[in-house]
Amino acid sequence: MPRATMPESAAAAAAAVLILALAAGATAQTSADKAQPPVRPAAEMTLFQAIVLGVVEGATEYLPVSSTGHLYLAEQLMGIGGAEKAAADAYAICIQAGAILAVVWLYFGRLRRMAAGALGRDPEGRQLTINVVAAFLPAAVIGLLFEKHIKQHLFGLGPITAAWFVGGLLILAFAWWRRRTAREGFPLEGLTWKLALVIGAAQCVAMWPGTSRSLVTILGGIAVGMSMAAAVEFSFLLGLITLGAATGYETLKYGHTILATFGWGGPVIGLVVAFASAVLAVKWMVAYLNRHGLELFGYYRIALAVVVFFFVLRAGG
Repeated sequence: MPRATMPESAAAAAAAVLILALAAGATAQTSADKAQPPVRPAAEMTLFQAIVLGVVEGATEYLPVSSTGHLYLAEQLMGIGGAEKAAADAYAICIQAGAILAVVWLYFGRLRRMAAGALGRDPEGRQLTINVVAAFLPAAVIGLLFEKHIKQHLFGLGPITAAWFVGGLLILAFAWWRRRTAREGFPLEGLTWKLALVIGAAQCVAMWPGTSRSLVTILGGIAVGMSMAAAVEFSFLLGLITLGAATGYETLKYGHTILATFGWGGPVIGLVVAFASAVLAVKWMVAYLNRHGLELFGYYRIALAVVVFFFVLRAGG
């Protein structure tokens, strides 16, 4: 998989943009709100909590295990909830900015070709850009229509645990199917916009927390005939626009709530840690999948679902 190192100055600029976006969210209030006295953080996020959330987000965002589910579980175990729930749910999405920057860093060469393609200078880059946009559209439409319903009914350990378990079974079923068919699959350059649209439709399933966007897009890519390596790379690239849109939306809408609840320090530390852990996780995942299949993640999801059900859900019930 092609990879190029992002220049240091560009990385610093990208990090500055992320922090400025959070600041923009903090100032995106009505004139009536601005007239009120400054809001003090209700519950400063501790250094330990920020580091844990950053590691969890970065390590799981691009693995087919659901970062949202792991973040929600981590928040519950650390007692982040109650009056802080709205801010915590929004931060679980905004912290994705660190993982987004990690893929920008690792795949800067590919992104540069896509940018050149958008300007008409690179035919392969242009086709890849079209494919990524086509795959993003279904999730954009469904996400806007059902955002409130998803947050109200699916953000809970019960639905997340069920998604972990079913996703694990799906991985094992796909692994069995691949062994039976023994197909190599086509490279990233062989993807068409119509097949990309199919992958994008599959991505909509990941709006159920615990399902994993990476899981359904990788399996969607394999299902339409891509090789494992191509499906994984396309999943990473699609994640940039999908996660970027969700992160930007949540940051602008709930940035003030996040900062009023947790302050500046914890959320920014979480973003930095998420970036570092995502870089390591992506490198490990690419190297691992070059030698093995997805079965490990299937067994992990099933085991995690069983543990959470018996030790968390049943204990709480």
